[in-house]
Amino acid sequence: MQSPVTSSSSAKVGSPTAWWRRWWRQQTPTRQDRFAMLGPLAAVLLFMAAIVFAFWYLRVEEMEREQEAVKRDVEYAQQRVRLRLLERQEQLMRIARDIANKEIDPEEFMGRAESLINQYPELQAITWIDERRRVRASYAAPSVSNSLLRIAGEVLRVGETENIYSLARDLQQPVFSQPAAVTGASGTATPRALQLHIPMAEQGRFTGVILGEYSIDGLLRYGVPAEVTAKYAVALLDARNGLLAGNAVPARNPATTLLPWASQINEYEVPVSPVGNGLIIRAQAYRTSQGVIGSGLFWLVAALSALTSWMLIGTWRHTRRRMQAQQALVAETNFRRAMENSMLTGMRALDMQGRITYINAAFCQMTGWSEAELVGRTAPFPYWPEADLDSLAARLDDELNGRTTSGGFQVRVKRKDGGLFDARLYVSPLIDARGQQTGWMTSMTDITEPNRIREQLSASYERFTTVLEALDASVSVAPLGSEELLFANKLYRLWFGSQTAGHLQLVAQAGVPTKPPSDESMDEVDSFVGLPTGALTTARSENAEIFVPELGKWLEVRSRYLNWVDGRLAQMVIASDITPRRHAEELSAAQAERAQSASRLITMGEMASSVAHELNQPLTAINNYCNGMVSRIKGGQITEEDLLKALEKTAHQAQRAGQIIQRIRTFVKRSEPNTTLSDVAEMVTEAVELAEIELRRRNVRLSHYVAARLPKLMVDPILIEQVLVNLLKNAAESIDNAKRPTARRGVELRVIPRQVDEQAVVEFSVVDTGAGLAPEVLDRLYEAFFSTKVEGMGIGLNLCRTIVESHRGRMQAENLYNGAEVVGCRFSFWIPLSNPPYDASNPVLTNPGVTA
Repeated sequence: MQSPVTSSSSAKVGSPTAWWRRWWRQQTPTRQDRFAMLGPLAAVLLFMAAIVFAFWYLRVEEMEREQEAVKRDVEYAQQRVRLRLLERQEQLMRIARDIANKEIDPEEFMGRAESLINQYPELQAITWIDERRRVRASYAAPSVSNSLLRIAGEVLRVGETENIYSLARDLQQPVFSQPAAVTGASGTATPRALQLHIPMAEQGRFTGVILGEYSIDGLLRYGVPAEVTAKYAVALLDARNGLLAGNAVPARNPATTLLPWASQINEYEVPVSPVGNGLIIRAQAYRTSQGVIGSGLFWLVAALSALTSWMLIGTWRHTRRRMQAQQALVAETNFRRAMENSMLTGMRALDMQGRITYINAAFCQMTGWSEAELVGRTAPFPYWPEADLDSLAARLDDELNGRTTSGGFQVRVKRKDGGLFDARLYVSPLIDARGQQTGWMTSMTDITEPNRIREQLSASYERFTTVLEALDASVSVAPLGSEELLFANKLYRLWFGSQTAGHLQLVAQAGVPTKPPSDESMDEVDSFVGLPTGALTTARSENAEIFVPELGKWLEVRSRYLNWVDGRLAQMVIASDITPRRHAEELSAAQAERAQSASRLITMGEMASSVAHELNQPLTAINNYCNGMVSRIKGGQITEEDLLKALEKTAHQAQRAGQIIQRIRTFVKRSEPNTTLSDVAEMVTEAVELAEIELRRRNVRLSHYVAARLPKLMVDPILIEQVLVNLLKNAAESIDNAKRPTARRGVELRVIPRQVDEQAVVEFSVVDTGAGLAPEVLDRLYEAFFSTKVEGMGIGLNLCRTIVESHRGRMQAENLYNGAEVVGCRFSFWIPLSNPPYDASNPVLTNPGVTA
């Protein structure tokens, strides 16, 4: 159907009339063509107008910024010069005050003037002029010409210096001269020095001036900051705008300054105080522009550049649109490809017949098969295990018929190398852009590691539960503020059942604080939510020993706080049965008590002869007193007064015998442990009175010293007395066995305060003059049932050390030497002042067979 039309069109095109008609249509611009031609021109004009306006606006703004910068920098330079002048003025005024106070002479003045001029180069000369205008002293810089030097003794000549001198004298305040440029014979202008006259007065009477002369060039060079002189032409001017120092920007061509766009010289000037209007600082910005803005070539180039820019912008915009479309397409393709390749989930697409049409890189990586080996394949697929072919074929049939589950299903997948792994597959319909289903999309995830972890967690949980169930301790966990029981092991359930009553009972009896149940426990909101639990869960566990009557057992309860798996703050309680241990401790404590009583009985048995001798004396005296009274009464030779004296002496002797018996009875009889604040002096007195019986029998002297104002000790006094009696008795026996002469038969007991390991203690020491202890005896001194006596049982010193250590003290023994000769032995023990109460129920502290 198109062939005839094409032939007819070719015939028409070939006619001359048609050709001319088409050419004329092309040559006659339409409205769109005219707009297309005028549009770029209008755009160029608007663009150039915008450029000119922007240039003018930026130029005006730049000139204002430059003017503001010049003003700011000139004022900064003026402040620097002013501060420099004021600092020199203050230094010269100090010299003037010292001269007025007659603290310096001309020689010292010359030294200080030299120091100032060398330190501050802008100072040319410093001169001391008295009240008669005579120069007393003057020092000038080496650069000052000889014609300007002032000689000591010369008088000021009439002139500017003399006039300023008179003005300073009349005003009685510092006065600056007004510098001016002086034209020399060669026609060059030479600036005069800036003079400062500082008057001096003594008790209100004018005594002269200090004349300081500044170099104008030096003031400019050292007073104006270098950053200002680098940017501007800085000059110092006089009152008539004469150039004193510095430089100026050369004048421009007058013809160019008439152009509207020509910039004027950017300058700013300000008087320098304290000199006043006689000294002006001026700064002129250096010319940075070459004046090309006013040339026609600039405008031509600008117009051509604008036109070219417009054409280039048009071309660029067209190209940019094409490139943006192309880049967007490439980016979208790359993004989709990168997203597919970076996925850890394998993707597989099947068509409606079950043929593989697409797989991603993750699928290939999981199975080990390449895309070329899988795409186009149909069932059975090479990644199906041989043992699962039937079940996987049935799954594929369900998939193609739309019988899929939303939760996916688990299968085994074979790798190319023959290995197997567990995977979970999710199937969904594949819909194209027209909304029609073209196949099925399957996602595959490797779940081998999650399965392994799940199995390990299950096994770990089983082992953990088995261990907790087999523990011989009750373990329970309950949240704070709730009666819910989170966990309980087998022993807890055996003792208390499956309720929280047992947990709460253990907590209450152990004294562990817990929150009572409230109305908040009725809902599922943790009342402790939001509170910081870090300090609780990291704290040490709390221990307590309690007796549970319902069980008839002693339990050791340990509790601590922990964060439960759901984030709630919970309390774990572990209760262990310690009934056998408590029975053993009570039995051990009873045995230790009996051992202590037996030791005291043994001690008194060993001292029986001494006690009998001690009791025989008062009994003999009583017998004598009674026989004497009977004889004198029968003979009628006694008066009532003598009878009363004899009866009083008899009663005194009977009281003495009773005291001896009572002291022995108190020492031997042992009641329950009685730890009290005991006076050290009283304990020593009781022990000494008991031990003196044995010492007197063995003819041994006893001297004792107790330091004054000793604090009381928290001890069992009977046990401490037992230690002292045992040590004193052993000391007397050692002296007696050594056959010491009478002069050397002495025992010393000392009780003094000391510091041991930065701890305040009370030390008891017993020193004898016996034969000392052999080295092999020292090694086994505190060993149970070891004794050097023939009839000794070997429990005395062992029991003594156990008693001392039960009071948190220490005991030691050492030989005393005189050169190489052993001259005695020293037993000592100490008790801390802040020791905790003595625990008689602790077998470690009271069992005589236990040593530290």
